[in-house]
Amino acid sequence: QAVHEIILSHRFLIVRAKELRCGREQSRRFYREHAGRFFYQRLVEFMASGPMWAYILAHENAIALWRSLMGPTKVFRARNCVPDSIRGTYGLTDTRNTTHGSDSPASASREIAFFFPEFSEELWYQQDEPRLRCGQVYYNAKKRVHCV
Repeated sequence: QAVHEIILSHRFLIVRAKELRCGREQSRRFYREHAGRFFYQRLVEFMASGPMWAYILAHENAIALWRSLMGPTKVFRARNCVPDSIRGTYGLTDTRNTTHGSDSPASASREIAFFFPEFSEELWYQQDEPRLRCGQVYYNAKKRVHCV
């Protein structure tokens, strides 16, 4: 809930949100680019350890802003350099650091498709995004998303 409030307070638009639980196999697929690295198994285990929320967020420069709010991946660095960041406040270890954020538009598209296979990014950009830019939006607290 605290992370959700941070999202709202920084004026992100929540395009989609869902609570889910990933099993080990799904977690392995999500982090497959890190397979073979020393932290891979810890990432998989943490992702599969319980429920989580997945979001599609929209904002001007959304990727850079979200990564800034998350803070450094390494929790020790986050706590010392950016203590008010999400990871500085809530992170436990480098692999249990509370949040994930795409590092590029290509990664975002791949990760959106992973968690929201029913979502059409192309259709959203054609239909909803122009109306959102014009301010034709309201927040639906029950669904935890912004609606056109």
